[in-house]
Amino acid sequence: MEEERRKARRIHITREQWAWALYDWGNSAFATVVMAGFYPLFFKQYWAAGMAVTESTFWLGAGNAVAAVLVVAGAPVLGAMADQGGGRKRYLGRFLVLGCLATAGLFLVPEGAWGWALLLFALASIGFAGGNVFYDALLPQVADERRVDFVSALGYGLGYLGGGLLFAGCVGTTLHPEWLGVGDAGIVVRLSFLLVAGWWFLFALPLFLRVHEPLPPPRPVLQVARAGFRQLAETFRHIRSLRPVMLFLGAYWCYIDGVDTVIRMAVDYGLSLGLDSGDLITALLVTQFVGFPAAVAFGLLARYTGPKGGIYIALGVYILIVLWAGQMSTASEFYVLAVAVGLVQGGIQSLSRSFYSRLIPTDKAAEFFGFYNMLGKFAAVLGPLLVGLTGHLTGDPRAGILSILVLLVAGALLLLPVRVSHGGE
Repeated sequence: MEEERRKARRIHITREQWAWALYDWGNSAFATVVMAGFYPLFFKQYWAAGMAVTESTFWLGAGNAVAAVLVVAGAPVLGAMADQGGGRKRYLGRFLVLGCLATAGLFLVPEGAWGWALLLFALASIGFAGGNVFYDALLPQVADERRVDFVSALGYGLGYLGGGLLFAGCVGTTLHPEWLGVGDAGIVVRLSFLLVAGWWFLFALPLFLRVHEPLPPPRPVLQVARAGFRQLAETFRHIRSLRPVMLFLGAYWCYIDGVDTVIRMAVDYGLSLGLDSGDLITALLVTQFVGFPAAVAFGLLARYTGPKGGIYIALGVYILIVLWAGQMSTASEFYVLAVAVGLVQGGIQSLSRSFYSRLIPTDKAAEFFGFYNMLGKFAAVLGPLLVGLTGHLTGDPRAGILSILVLLVAGALLLLPVRVSHGGE
């Protein structure tokens, strides 16, 4: 006990930093429970019941893509607002309310009303992604340079844990609705949307109560918008002058879109093949908990292969995953897919970031990482649309999932000529 106290004193995490990190614990429930888990399941089985499986997949993919495009279009303006150095909590609060209300609203959408389900999901996704812009912008304010890495990792870790724990609880009650005294698992899924909204809002409150933010004089919205687009154009000019960075970002955009699409569309694809929803959700939970230690293992692997070599190993596994998905037909095969995704998902993300850091000029790291983070956070624009459209046109969900290979192979080819000029690999 005394040893634990000494460790806590050495780390010195302040109440303000804990309050900031707890927001990640809260909002990760949306990404895990809603975005990857129950929403695609309920969309196909309840809101789009009776619709051809390839058609419902098309609309689900289109909804994901439209929401992502809207956020990408607004990202420069949101980033400029965050760069003002104040008012971030106010803007975060607005996106929080939008995300929570839209998520809770999914509880009210009746069977067959798939259009309303798509609209509310798009609004919730905008609230989630838009809020993250201002949440991230608060990090330098709550932690100095010595502690910013640890506090950032604390938020990431709490998000992984919080989202996983709530997802585990929701999965358990969905598989055993009698625990809640109800006989219909569908009611439990709908209640999960309310629970996520409440969880997200509740764990956001410490940030608003504890994180201090000085408020500068407000600036006109149009002035902020112009500044945002000027900043984006300037960053893009810098990137274009460095061919390895430009090639890497093109490769990253392709393959991370494919990686994200695998997770977003996995449950929908399994349902299209007629697999049991309980198996699909449980397998997704397996992915969640395999991913964290696997990411650490990939960090150790990179000592021997270099980050680029590790990325290629992960891409090779993802290509095998998609090929495996294209021929699978049983729940046990889906569990194998879930474990495989968990083994490489965190690794490809962490190694991509470390490889990119070797390519960019150190004196412009913040500027270049701003562009990188925008690509990473707002991926899955093309992938879900590609899967949905291919499946719809061919009438075969297997063809839809195999179309992800285009993104993974394109990313691998674009990455080939990228070399670190200052001794990174």
